[in-house]
Amino acid sequence: MTRPDRPELALTARGGPLRSASRGLWRVHDLLESIILRFSFRTRVRTTTVAISALGVVLFLQLQFDYSFTRTWLPFVVGGIPYTLLVSSAAMVLAVVLALFGALGRLSKRAVPYSLASFYVSFIRGTPLIVQIFLWYSALPQLAPVAPTWGRSFFILPAIVAGILALGVNYGAYMTEIFRAGFQSLGHGQLEAAYAIGMNHSQATRRVLLPQAIRVVIPAIGNEYIAMLKDSALVGLITVTEIFYRAQEVGNEYFKNLEMLIVAALIYWMMTILFSALQARLERRLARAYVR
Repeated sequence: MTRPDRPELALTARGGPLRSASRGLWRVHDLLESIILRFSFRTRVRTTTVAISALGVVLFLQLQFDYSFTRTWLPFVVGGIPYTLLVSSAAMVLAVVLALFGALGRLSKRAVPYSLASFYVSFIRGTPLIVQIFLWYSALPQLAPVAPTWGRSFFILPAIVAGILALGVNYGAYMTEIFRAGFQSLGHGQLEAAYAIGMNHSQATRRVLLPQAIRVVIPAIGNEYIAMLKDSALVGLITVTEIFYRAQEVGNEYFKNLEMLIVAALIYWMMTILFSALQARLERRLARAYVR
């Protein structure tokens, strides 16, 4: 008789040797499955991770990878990390400020703040980040001739400043909705209680709503910062000497793009793992104060 939970065996019931081979394969499958299930889920995950890593190493060794060249230029590429962190951190500070004001504007009952915030979010989210970077770096200087003499320098920006502004303004638009959702997640009763004890709207927002909303949006801010670390590679297109720019320059000059881009990818990956761990630790620390 064939097993009811193995319909494929029924298809080979009249197959003779094929039937026996199919049964044998399923017995081996069941045996392996029973052995695997004896271990905990975490052990199985670790074993699978090791196996995948070993397979990746084997495939990597099959590539014609120039290790001596990589060791020679690795310090140069690693030297771009401070620029990546500087651009990402400064842009994130700007993004948080813009997102806070943007969220307050989107929640405002006044036409002007609401319209300005809505236009900002719509325009920035509706255009590519790379276009915005070149608007700040290449297009803005064209307005310098029509500006007052004392203000022309503000239209000709260094590459790193243009990159920070582009990333900050772009992420600020996306984070505006995150902050708005954070404010709206709080109960209206808290705002009414603040009014009841004599606070005006500004005081209630600053002293009651904002501290709680910050706690709610911190995980999203961490995710956005990690994403910005990777998106900061785009500012290399305007000659900011961060990780990707350095890797690309060396790879193009010596025709070693494989080596240099893999090095850059690994650096970004390690930075992402590090900041993800820091974010998780911060979230646990903040949540501890609300656990009863």
